[in-house]
Amino acid sequence: MKTLRNLNLGSDRNSYVVAVAIALLIASIMFGVYYAVLRPTPDRYLTIYVLDTQNRAENYPERLASGVNSTFSVYVDVENHMGAVQNCTVMVKVTQNANPSFPLPDTALDQPPFNELVQDGAKWENTATVSLDTAGNYMVVFELWTYNSGTGKAEFSGVFTVLNVQVV
Repeated sequence: MKTLRNLNLGSDRNSYVVAVAIALLIASIMFGVYYAVLRPTPDRYLTIYVLDTQNRAENYPERLASGVNSTFSVYVDVENHMGAVQNCTVMVKVTQNANPSFPLPDTALDQPPFNELVQDGAKWENTATVSLDTAGNYMVVFELWTYNSGTGKAEFSGVFTVLNVQVV
């Protein structure tokens, strides 16, 4: 009785404050239960991206002079967020087709594919060097392939990145 007198629940203002406090408490408990029990699992994914020679996404080689500076290097990074180790292969391919379908057919490049076991949550970095000596507009495609233990073969993951380059 003494506690009720201290709260002075007879007052409309104090009754309103207590009601709001109880509602906030219930909402907080419901949010906590949702977060602890019902939260969705994070998406699993692999990603690939290209960085310039300073490890930034800024100064990509976009225009090259045939026979003068027709060779360039970029960093190709793969990140694994699949929840398990992934056997990854990066294939570097070149096409002049403005609207290709992926994966691209095998294209002869001097650079062999990169292959590595990538731990979950880890990043794997490679340096790709590409030479384009003939004038034209090119798409340099970096395709990510993964090993399928069921078939025993590498399969295209559907993940790729493209660098558009013009050689004049």
